[in-house]
Amino acid sequence: MQQIAFTGLSVFSMVCALGVVLNKNAVNGAMCLLLCLAAIAGLFVELHAYLLAFILILVYAGAVVALFLFIIMLLDMQGGQRLRVKPMQGVAGVISAALLIVGLNLLAVRGRLESGPPVGGTVGSSLKLYSYQLFTTYLLPVQVMGFLLLVGMLGVIVISRRTGEREDSR
Repeated sequence: MQQIAFTGLSVFSMVCALGVVLNKNAVNGAMCLLLCLAAIAGLFVELHAYLLAFILILVYAGAVVALFLFIIMLLDMQGGQRLRVKPMQGVAGVISAALLIVGLNLLAVRGRLESGPPVGGTVGSSLKLYSYQLFTTYLLPVQVMGFLLLVGMLGVIVISRRTGEREDSR
């Protein structure tokens, strides 16, 4: 039963991720992102990582996707015409996809990733130690990064509004 749930959630998340990338309507792309994040949260539940699933739903699905939708609706983005792929772009895409597949195959067959840090008292080995470090030592950098992301988002809104007003006045 767990294998069926894992396979179903994996396929569903891949389909939704493709919907995010291939959708030309920005609102539908954001909704596909929301469904993809919900499927990944389901995968975390399958791994018994309930805190990570809750944080994923709360922070990313709740806040980030809502922020994306707010910005999309604020900027009134419309789905444009399909981009025409030039022959060289198509060849470059095929070559890069082939190289990615070959690299993943070589990693799976020949090389294995190392298991990571040892389990004894290191910071990343326990969720309790990780959260303690995150909310004490690294609290200021996390807050600064969030503030910088907010300033960047506001900058994009201001720049896009100025460009849109200039085009409308002509």
